[in-house]
Amino acid sequence: MAPEETPTPAPGNQTGNEPPARRNITVRRAPKFVPFMILGAIVGAIVAAIIAYGRPADPAFDASTVFGFFLVACAAGGVILFSILALVLDRISVKRSQRAVVEAVPDSVPDEGPEHDGDR
Repeated sequence: MAPEETPTPAPGNQTGNEPPARRNITVRRAPKFVPFMILGAIVGAIVAAIIAYGRPADPAFDASTVFGFFLVACAAGGVILFSILALVLDRISVKRSQRAVVEAVPDSVPDEGPEHDGDR
């Protein structure tokens, strides 16, 4: 005869007599890197446009050729600089992080919020 095992409830499914599970978590606001990189490329493109079209015309080079050259250089530089800015902000957010305690809510209680008021 095989020994019987008592089933352990899932973390969200608590039985009536057990206290809810508590966990310590770290809460912080971290920057998203992709929007910073996209913003850096956009700022780099604006700087390239200012350099290309804000200078006196040179008969040896067309303004769109100069813009294309500076677009590559300035957009790459903007992505790098804004990525570094995101890293610095991420380090600052780690230092400002806060500890919190969370508790599991039993699934057996139905959510009867204001959105269910008209159902009766």
